[in-house]
Amino acid sequence: MTPVEFVPNVAEGRRLLEAYTGSMPWRRWGPYLSERQWGTVREDYSDDGDAWAYFPHDQARSRAYRWGEDGLAGISDDSQALCFALALWNGADPILKERLFGLSNAEGNHGEDVKEYYYYLDNTPTHAYMKCLYKYPQAAFPYNDLVATNRQRSRDELEYELIDTGIFDGDRYFDVFVEYAKDSPEDILVQITVHNRGPEEASLHLLPTLWFRNTWWQGGGGEKPLLKKAEGPPGTSVIAASHPVLGERYLSCEGEPPLLFTENETNTERLFGTPNASPFAKDGINDYIIEGQSDAVNPEGTGTKACAHYRLTLGPGEMQRVRLRLNGVPPTSHETRLFGSPFEATFSQRQREADEFYDNITPPVSPDEAQVMRQALAGMLWSKQYYLYEVDRWLEEHGSSAEAGRQQPVRNSSWFHMVNADIISMPDKWEYPWYAAWDLAFHTVALAMVDPEFAKNQLDLMLRERYLHPNGQIPAYEWNFSDVNPPVHAWASLFIYRTEKEIFGKGDVQFLGKIFQKLLMNFTWWVNRKDRTGQNVFEGGFLGLDNIGVFDRSAPLPTGGYLEQADGTAWMALFAQTMLEIASELAVHDPIYQDLAIKFFEHFVWIASAMNNIGEHQEGMWDEEDGFYYDLLRLPDGSATRLKVRSLVGLLPLAASTVFSREMIEHMPEFIERARWFGQYHTRMTSTISSLRKPGVGGRLLLSLLDEERLRRVLSRMLDENEFLSEYGIRSLSRAHLDNPYVFYQDGHEYRVQYLPADSNTAMFGGNSNWRGPIWFPMNIMLIRALLNLYAYYGDDFTVECPTGSGNRMNLYQVSEEISQRLTRIFLRDESGRRPVLGYVRKFQDDPHWRDYPLFYEYFHGDNGAGIGASHQTGWTGLVARIIQLYGYLRPEQILGAEPRKLVYRKEAASPKLEPGIGAEEVVR
Repeated sequence: MTPVEFVPNVAEGRRLLEAYTGSMPWRRWGPYLSERQWGTVREDYSDDGDAWAYFPHDQARSRAYRWGEDGLAGISDDSQALCFALALWNGADPILKERLFGLSNAEGNHGEDVKEYYYYLDNTPTHAYMKCLYKYPQAAFPYNDLVATNRQRSRDELEYELIDTGIFDGDRYFDVFVEYAKDSPEDILVQITVHNRGPEEASLHLLPTLWFRNTWWQGGGGEKPLLKKAEGPPGTSVIAASHPVLGERYLSCEGEPPLLFTENETNTERLFGTPNASPFAKDGINDYIIEGQSDAVNPEGTGTKACAHYRLTLGPGEMQRVRLRLNGVPPTSHETRLFGSPFEATFSQRQREADEFYDNITPPVSPDEAQVMRQALAGMLWSKQYYLYEVDRWLEEHGSSAEAGRQQPVRNSSWFHMVNADIISMPDKWEYPWYAAWDLAFHTVALAMVDPEFAKNQLDLMLRERYLHPNGQIPAYEWNFSDVNPPVHAWASLFIYRTEKEIFGKGDVQFLGKIFQKLLMNFTWWVNRKDRTGQNVFEGGFLGLDNIGVFDRSAPLPTGGYLEQADGTAWMALFAQTMLEIASELAVHDPIYQDLAIKFFEHFVWIASAMNNIGEHQEGMWDEEDGFYYDLLRLPDGSATRLKVRSLVGLLPLAASTVFSREMIEHMPEFIERARWFGQYHTRMTSTISSLRKPGVGGRLLLSLLDEERLRRVLSRMLDENEFLSEYGIRSLSRAHLDNPYVFYQDGHEYRVQYLPADSNTAMFGGNSNWRGPIWFPMNIMLIRALLNLYAYYGDDFTVECPTGSGNRMNLYQVSEEISQRLTRIFLRDESGRRPVLGYVRKFQDDPHWRDYPLFYEYFHGDNGAGIGASHQTGWTGLVARIIQLYGYLRPEQILGAEPRKLVYRKEAASPKLEPGIGAEEVVR
């Protein structure tokens, strides 16, 4: 599919089409600011690599960044030349509230964590309408209390959160809603609505701020941009912005507020005791407002950072509104033309169009489900970020700025080829304001619901020469690009291709072919680098699952030797299968790809045989007694032992399954013939897997790591409520390890893995992520996909007990539906009106100004569903939107082929929809 062939029937869809074709740059401006640039690797020029300590929060207001900008509820252009965000002061805080506060890794008892309450309420893919909410206390923000109390708490105690400080008692806080509406791609209307939720009159300094990212530090003799006070119509104040590339822009502020100007330059005098290059520094506005230093801002009304200064006084329960406009047209017209009825009309229209857009992709579900779906997607769209990192330049500067006698090699020194300067979907713009390869792949599965072209672009981006290592490795994340994330890019690429094919009748073959060529390099890297012995068993490393194992899987083992990983090997089996399927799709257009399909079929069989204890190994990952897969520890003396931790590591082999439809079988006779010959010749290799021998429902064939007997045994554990099956999804570790932890002894040291349903109690990977019990959406999605895939082959006659031991039998579609309902239950109100995600806090559950704002946490309590970890990790947790949409459309008959495959929900219109749901073929792939 090309964008030109896409004819959406809603206004936001038409804007997307204009953005795709380049006729209108609707995505030039968006929510591309980070929420934390301090404490990041890019800003770290230390000798020891401690990024948090080198650039702490306390320096952020005074120190100019080099590689990006952060802000509160902000926007920027797509090169982050010009930025706009909100600053606030309640008259009590020691500093302006210009950015979100949180704990560094060393300060938190469970690692880094944001300590603020803010909510992404709405967004459309062109960002023509956006809305968010920030909750600002009226008393002094408890910075020191949050740090000191969390430092005192052990890893076995709960984190001390902002709500626990009592600062919201008596409702003494402001709700600050920030909305954006685009009248055109370059004309952005801003509306800030402040509510005093408290019982008494309260004052607020509202400081909408405009500034240039500091690019002039890079040198090269380029022209420095300039902000200055400009003339505007009566009733307004205007900041004119002049940039050598971006051109002229104007921020018009309703109500003639005073304008304050300073420079986006480091206050070296405050930080380092050396004279400032300019009398006006980055923190000049802060010092003017908080300290009353009149000489901290430029009386000439020029600089590179400026704000409008609104002083609001609100009575109990009162609301006040401030309006601004950012565009490229000198504001010479009357004030009412800027902020009168046309302004209101544009906002109302964009809000209606956002409703229409989401109504168009939302199935007939409850209003609560529809709202959760919409807020999940809004969070994902708000989490786009401009990410700049020229690694070679950073390495050069790092080397020249560091002192002699460096303690360790410079981070990412082997990735000097990288030049990243793109809009990227982030896991979370505070805790993870940098991309992570496997997170990103899962993001695209949900983002394709609203913006399939952006989703494809994100997958393609990681495989471009500016990202992909010349050896074929995909960068993991900026703390260590050389670490290894699970290889899910192929699966996500095929998923999106088939989604488009179901929607539009044909897929983007050019996209799929381009991705396939680069993925060949990545597959080869895995085979050459992560299969130590050439026996088709893989190590991988931590594979994104942080502390799930007995040992730190990214570090040398205390035992010596190495791990053969059940999840790493299963991921590679799935990678081989997906490459086989992509080759099969491409073979429709070029039969030569059948040879590559055979190549990946053979790879899969060799991997499966190694995993299932066939071949030269005396030990394997499958444990016949337990009916489960485990990591295998190989010691230096050649002996081996299974590490019998029942975790997602052993469930992942379920995901390695491919169903061949009758159409595919008929279209690829050469492949089928050669694959069957291979299976007949290597019967020992295929004896324990499903390998195209027995036709299933509709004549389909199955290629799977597990035969029927092993499938039943693994499912019996997965669906056991005393093990993996929680009321809220599949746990990452069996609950059987609560009273029966796995313990490994080595040289007098004990290594223990015990079921922990919430936060981690270890320091492994900083301790801020826990895979020893909580529920994680990405792995649940992989298991749901596996169940639907297997259902397409086995059909209604294959049933299992769900839950195990209940006597209640379900087919695999019903099992997938049951797990999906448990996952969505995390966010939905129950019979008593509680949302499990909001946990134990009464205010979150009962207060009408809090209870309908669920947060899309990083992971969830294994027993009660409460949100844990990064509170705004809308990235892969945004997959809940895909689950709601999927089961709103999908019926089992459509998977089995008894009804048409095209699953399109239309309210009334018969015209094509922007993204009308999920097709059965896409589901089971």
